[in-house]
Amino acid sequence: MGLLLAALLAVSVYGVFHGIRMYRADAKLPGDLALALEVGATRTTAVGSGIDRLGMRYAPAVLRTMGPKRVDALRRRLDMAGNPGGMTVDRYAARRAVYTFLGVVAALSMLLRGQFALAAFLLVFGVFWTDVIIRAAIRRRRADIERTLPDFLDVLAVVVSAGLGFRQALERVAEKYEGPWSDELRITLRQMDMGVSRRDAFDQLRARNDSDQVSMFVTALQQGEELGAPIVDTLIQIATDMRRTDAQNARRDAARAVPKSTLVVTLIMLPATMILIVMSFYYGSGVDLGEVLGG
Repeated sequence: MGLLLAALLAVSVYGVFHGIRMYRADAKLPGDLALALEVGATRTTAVGSGIDRLGMRYAPAVLRTMGPKRVDALRRRLDMAGNPGGMTVDRYAARRAVYTFLGVVAALSMLLRGQFALAAFLLVFGVFWTDVIIRAAIRRRRADIERTLPDFLDVLAVVVSAGLGFRQALERVAEKYEGPWSDELRITLRQMDMGVSRRDAFDQLRARNDSDQVSMFVTALQQGEELGAPIVDTLIQIATDMRRTDAQNARRDAARAVPKSTLVVTLIMLPATMILIVMSFYYGSGVDLGEVLGG
């Protein structure tokens, strides 16, 4: 046991000094990895930037381990998450390498203490923590977009009815909004400026967002364009359908919350209340339970 502890300590010390040496080293990185460190540098913390620099040299190995299909899936998830903290594919691989190393070291230290459950938790936490961040960013971003979209469509319908073309109205309204939906529209408009057709640009908008409302918006817009329906009526109808869907989702979430709250009351609050009542009667009666049981 003492030999294993000494070996673990030596590996940890070597890892710390090796990380500091890599952080301070002025070695040349490949162009794509150097760019990955620069992209979004102002959107992450100093700790995150330091972790990226520590793990960037191991990013190619992590990506090779993942394989092309998983890397493509990762790229799509990062698009849906809006690249949280300026995260790119290479920055993801760098952070996963560092967090995995820290998780392994922490798990080994817990194994030496005999805490197997905590060791397994720390190992899983280190390996999948970066994926948890991306998953949470996807949910948060989807919620922001779905909350903004109906009001955005109402304003867009008003601007279009005032006489502006759809493209000009879309750009004008997007300038007045902030957040992920405005960012997505700016990307779509820039793609159209670069020669991408309107249909393809909106198809890519739908592919970048894991949102039923965005899919509904793009589908209804394209169908209205094919059928020649007035764009103002189409936008108002889309906004109405989205609000109806939001109301249905809210009622469904409320219905799901009732059994959960009942379970909490049954398992926690009810037994605690019964214990409190029984102990109140006991202390209020002044009966010595030891004498009663002994007699």
